[in-house]
Amino acid sequence: MDSINQETLTWTLWIVGVLVCIIFYKFILRFFFGMVIVPEDRIGLVTKKFVLFGANKELPDGHIIATKGEAGYQAHSLAPGLYFWKWIWQYEITMQPFIIVPTGQIGLVLANDGVELETGRILARKVECDTFQDASAFMNGGGRKGRQSALIPPGSYRINTFLFAIEIVDMTNVPENGVVIVTTLEGQPLDEGQIAGKIIPSHNRYQDADTFLNNNGYKGLQEQVILAGSYFLNPWFVRVEKVKMTEIPIGYVGVVISYVGADGVDLSGTEFKHGNIVAKGQKGVWAEALGPGKYPINPYIMKVELVPTTNLVLNWASARTESHMLDKNLSTITVRSKDGFTFNLDVSQIIHIPTYEAPKVIARFGNMANLVTQVLEPTIGNYFRNSAQDADVIDFLKSRKERQESAKQHIGEVLEQYNVFGVDTLIGDIIPPETLMKTLTDRKLAEEQKVTYDTQMKAQETRRTLEKETAVAEMQKELVKADQGVVIAEKIADASVKKATGDANGIRIQSTAEGERLRILATGEAEKIRLLAEADSQKIKLIADAEAERIAKTGNAEAEKILAIGKSNAESYKLSVEAMGGDNFTQLKITESLGMNNVKVIPEVLITGGNDSPNGPISGLLGLELMKELGKRIREGNQDKKE
Repeated sequence: MDSINQETLTWTLWIVGVLVCIIFYKFILRFFFGMVIVPEDRIGLVTKKFVLFGANKELPDGHIIATKGEAGYQAHSLAPGLYFWKWIWQYEITMQPFIIVPTGQIGLVLANDGVELETGRILARKVECDTFQDASAFMNGGGRKGRQSALIPPGSYRINTFLFAIEIVDMTNVPENGVVIVTTLEGQPLDEGQIAGKIIPSHNRYQDADTFLNNNGYKGLQEQVILAGSYFLNPWFVRVEKVKMTEIPIGYVGVVISYVGADGVDLSGTEFKHGNIVAKGQKGVWAEALGPGKYPINPYIMKVELVPTTNLVLNWASARTESHMLDKNLSTITVRSKDGFTFNLDVSQIIHIPTYEAPKVIARFGNMANLVTQVLEPTIGNYFRNSAQDADVIDFLKSRKERQESAKQHIGEVLEQYNVFGVDTLIGDIIPPETLMKTLTDRKLAEEQKVTYDTQMKAQETRRTLEKETAVAEMQKELVKADQGVVIAEKIADASVKKATGDANGIRIQSTAEGERLRILATGEAEKIRLLAEADSQKIKLIADAEAERIAKTGNAEAEKILAIGKSNAESYKLSVEAMGGDNFTQLKITESLGMNNVKVIPEVLITGGNDSPNGPISGLLGLELMKELGKRIREGNQDKKE
């Protein structure tokens, strides 16, 4: 029984021992055999705790990495695998993940141990060490402490982080139409008088810092630029600045002013003494201008001045500016006339600069803005100010075209001296002073009013003439009627007198005949007849006298009436009488009157006597009958007028 229990106990112990070994095998192997297992994605960083024997027990002063078995951080690391004799009491193994540099990024390396850097340097030169995976090679190859010039491209690396600190940064990407300006932080000093380092070959656009430095590359601003792409640039070696390409648009040329390069021979000739025009690649103004396009130019070492080769318009006007903005500071020209008035003047100047003259213009003035301010602005402004002082405002306004042609010629001659062609000079708005404009307006209004008044006066004169002629024409009938009335009245008065005389003579004759008859018949009756005849004669005489007086007063009254009506026309009758003669005019009027009244001059029965004298009885009777008939016609005419 005891033997069985003992055997069971033995097997139990073996089983427990096996189980313990299985469970704690790593510890057992590590403790008894110094076994270390490094996983596939790790490296083992070794720290040696002590050294009991040998000459290399301690690290040299200033070092932290052991390359000869000294106690401390070991340069040699353990790659993935199985290792023995790394006793736990002597070695400490630290499992470190691989260093992964992603695509589009780079790794910057800082060495914690190595040879001290040379004085004045900030980067340690490259040492062949399998991209910093072989720490021993780095240390034994003379690797220096500090920032390394070499970098780590994208990938996976077994790097001893006891020796190297890794910083992951982005690659340098240059976009399309972009340019990278490079300033190096390491290299030899620039030569005196230089502002940028000369181009160094074979450094792969600054990605190989060691080649650049080994070829005596310069520290500071670099002439060479980097174009579009992705680059492994060490930011501890270079500082970059991204700018756009220099674009020269159509219608322009680019004159290059280079601040770097060898001193060249002046190509401008002896007549041009205002600038240093040199060949391409030399320091100065390049004789060959750049045409339209895009250029990778370093703006810190070269300056490109755009010069328009098409016609350029510049406006001296406050409210108008062209797209080129060269005239943004130009304003309306203020001038003073000969008569002391101040007024504003807008001017447009068209210029042209040929391609072959562009370098001379830039060499002389530096840029187009200086050309405007130093030449065009004073030339044009002074010309028009001087021109305005030679004329009155009105004369200046009237001679606009002539002054424009004169300005074009004068300004063109001046600009030609500066290698610029004056195409045309145009006078825009002319703004006279308000006081003058008011005066001119008032004067014009006065002139127009004068013309209006003159026209009205002429119209009034014409109207008066017309009215006068019309009145004369209208009054002509009245004048004729008045003239006729005067003549008729005179004739009526004469006829009345003659009638009365004829009546008296007829009565006297009759009385004499009757008296003679009575005397013959009876003497007794003679006295009676005589008395009767005398009475009748006296009666007739009184009647004749009364009738004559009546007719005379009637004629005078009618004459005064007619004279009052046609007094203004007396002169016309006078002129008619003077022209025709009094007798003829009278006969004419009598004839017209007789014709108008249908008076028969010759009686139907003519009785003649024995006495043929004009004053005979028969003539008297005919005259009496004529006067009676004429009087009758006149009374009928007057009666018709009254009606």
